[in-house]
Amino acid sequence: MADIKPLHYRLHLEPDLARLRFGGRVEIELEPSAPVQTISMNSLELAIWECRVGSGKDETKCAFSVDPLKESVTIHLPSAMGGKIILKIDYEGLINNKMAGFYRTRYVHQGVEKIAAVTQFEENDARRAFPCFDHPSKKAAFDVEIAIDGGLTAISNNPVEEEIALEGGRKLVRFQTTPIMSTYLLFFGVGEFDFIEAPGEVLIRLAAAPGMAKYGDFALEFSRKALSYSEEYYGIRYPLPKLDLIAVSDFSAGAMENWGAMTFRENLLLRDPEKTSKAGEERICEVIAHEIAHQWFGDLVTPREWEYLWLNESFATYFGFGVVNHYYPEWDMWGRFLNNSTNVAFERDGLTRTIPIEIPGGGHVLINVSTAPIIYSKGGSILRQIEGYVGSESFRDGLRDYLGRHAYGTATSNDLWESFEKASAKPVSTMIRNWISQPGYPILEVERNKNALKLRQERFTFLPGTFEGEWMIPLTVKLFLRGGTEETVNALMEKSDLTIPLREDVVAYLVNSGQTGFYRVRYKERENLQALGKRVSEKALASEERWGLQNDLYALVKRGDADSSVYLSFLEFYREEDAFLPLVSISDHLHHLFLVSGQEGRKGAASFGKGLFDRVLSRIGYSPVAGEPHATSILREHLLWHAALYGSREALSFGGRGFDTLLKGGQVHPDIMRTTMQIAALAGGNETLEWLEKAFTTSENEHERLNILMAMGCFRDEDIIRKALQFLLDRVPDRNKFVVIGSLAANPDAQNLLWDWYLSSISRLEPLHPVHYERFIAAIVPWGGLGREEEVKRFFDDYKASHERFRDAIGISLERLEIHSRMRRRTGT
Repeated sequence: MADIKPLHYRLHLEPDLARLRFGGRVEIELEPSAPVQTISMNSLELAIWECRVGSGKDETKCAFSVDPLKESVTIHLPSAMGGKIILKIDYEGLINNKMAGFYRTRYVHQGVEKIAAVTQFEENDARRAFPCFDHPSKKAAFDVEIAIDGGLTAISNNPVEEEIALEGGRKLVRFQTTPIMSTYLLFFGVGEFDFIEAPGEVLIRLAAAPGMAKYGDFALEFSRKALSYSEEYYGIRYPLPKLDLIAVSDFSAGAMENWGAMTFRENLLLRDPEKTSKAGEERICEVIAHEIAHQWFGDLVTPREWEYLWLNESFATYFGFGVVNHYYPEWDMWGRFLNNSTNVAFERDGLTRTIPIEIPGGGHVLINVSTAPIIYSKGGSILRQIEGYVGSESFRDGLRDYLGRHAYGTATSNDLWESFEKASAKPVSTMIRNWISQPGYPILEVERNKNALKLRQERFTFLPGTFEGEWMIPLTVKLFLRGGTEETVNALMEKSDLTIPLREDVVAYLVNSGQTGFYRVRYKERENLQALGKRVSEKALASEERWGLQNDLYALVKRGDADSSVYLSFLEFYREEDAFLPLVSISDHLHHLFLVSGQEGRKGAASFGKGLFDRVLSRIGYSPVAGEPHATSILREHLLWHAALYGSREALSFGGRGFDTLLKGGQVHPDIMRTTMQIAALAGGNETLEWLEKAFTTSENEHERLNILMAMGCFRDEDIIRKALQFLLDRVPDRNKFVVIGSLAANPDAQNLLWDWYLSSISRLEPLHPVHYERFIAAIVPWGGLGREEEVKRFFDDYKASHERFRDAIGISLERLEIHSRMRRRTGT
């Protein structure tokens, strides 16, 4: 079969925002590897009116056939043709409400609701906007022109080449030709946009709905920094003349890396200093850095097949944290990375139902609740392990070689390994292959036998079973010697067992020093764990090592290898802990134990958490202080809510006073605004719900709206919880409905209501964006199914047969339900 290569698209669009339709004409210059008589390409939900082949007077109409199930259109040429072929297709489409393809997004300006139209094409939705070869390897150049009303603005990947006045007050906006790129990176948008700019060699602009661009200065300033860092680190200049950051109100994901025209949820781009918390500012920077990294990883060098999608997302995840850390080292972004990425990957990849980073097959890989933690978080964590193995300089040089050799082309995982090996002279391909191509990760069982350290690896899973898997593991072992000195040993564990010789004066040992390795550790000797605990209490271990010890121990509790009392006892070593990373992790684990344990079993988690968090809050203060460390601001918000949940009088009283201020029309500091509303809901009734509903309805700030929705999930009264669930269905925009259900799933007083509500509301949930509907399943089933396990399993046995797309989300959610059920039986009801 001949391979058909698209060379150039010329796209003419005429969107009608009133009728929510658009007309289109696409001219595609392509070249088959051998003469062809039929050409098949992708098309979805488009009405194709006419196809022609040739140019000028030589144009010939072609028959065509559409296959909706295959999302394709086949052009039947008048005869076999080779060389360069020009196809012209006239068609029409809908400006849909699916947050995919060419879709509508709503905003309010001066009290009037209006519509803009934007695109979201990753992974395979360009076919909803124009017939195309919708595959990452089919790169081509694009010319885009859009006919719009004179009062509207059009945006695309490259700057405007010219504007031509048309009849009836309309205009034709024609854009400069793009570099060759994949279809999923094309962008066009039409609407009323306000802009702010940061001129420079590369023009950086921020676009938002009218009246909103004034909140973009923070993002615009950091974007310039992130772009400068990326150009220097990767050794390749950003190749486009402009870079747009576009705020979109209705958005299915967080952001999208369209080359030169990146799109963002409003809360991930716009900062209102009176409403955006420090955590919100940090997230804005991280997401901007993530998307700018994509301008090289994904846009300049694209995965050859979707199975290599991790080459995009893992690097963007890694540098999303790394770039922010470069400019704000005091924020401890690598600590955030461990808790927000590595631990997320540990949790997802510890399920028996998991996938490799490099998903075999090369077909349509969906980014969803099943795949994202692997492709983004595990992949980024493996990159951190590689950098630890080859060294920072070789890591950078390897990336420069990889990007330079494959610029404007496509690549595979092997291309990356070859560049790392070239830069480091280490066997990276051999070491990394089983980390990428097989599912799961190892746990090392470690035991001292006289003057030798015995290590044995096996695959870690939360549920019991026998699983194959062997990893080549770069090890860093810290040895504590008699007399107070330390020594570090590096080794490469190439088989299932390894013995490391020890000096006689070793009194304790720590495996995975620095926490760069993607594996868990189980210390079989209680004495060694206690010795490490003593060093925790003395702060003789780095914060990431203190994090790793208790994190691995809680994983053993979850899978039944240790009792929860063992974990709580070990936490005694953390009574004077003051670092963000271990504290926020302990807070998360205690909350999980609190939720899973049932009424009696919750007492231990609540008692320890209340005592620890009261001490920390007493030390750092309940109210934010100007100039305090960034991590302190974020930590306070986290601990204050959990302390209140566990019954802290001080936290409940503080939150109550803050809400009284809000009731009187006053302001609460943005760093504690969310927690104040959560505590008010925890202690409140109908009046509190009514206040939250009104605040949500009248708010014009997305960050504030999300905080309000999280608070709505924190009520204790069942009748009020039901009212909050109804508000979710009736009043919350589709893009944000999952926020409320995520908060309710973490509320022990709401869990018993969730399953019945899901069954009664399923007809209103299924039409949501598929990724958002999956989030409902992933939130409700593991918690709302407790005590009703068999009923839930029976329901999904039938449901999966007719809802194949959600099979993976259902499978991992049922597995998490089983993990929780086992824990509840062990900890008591």
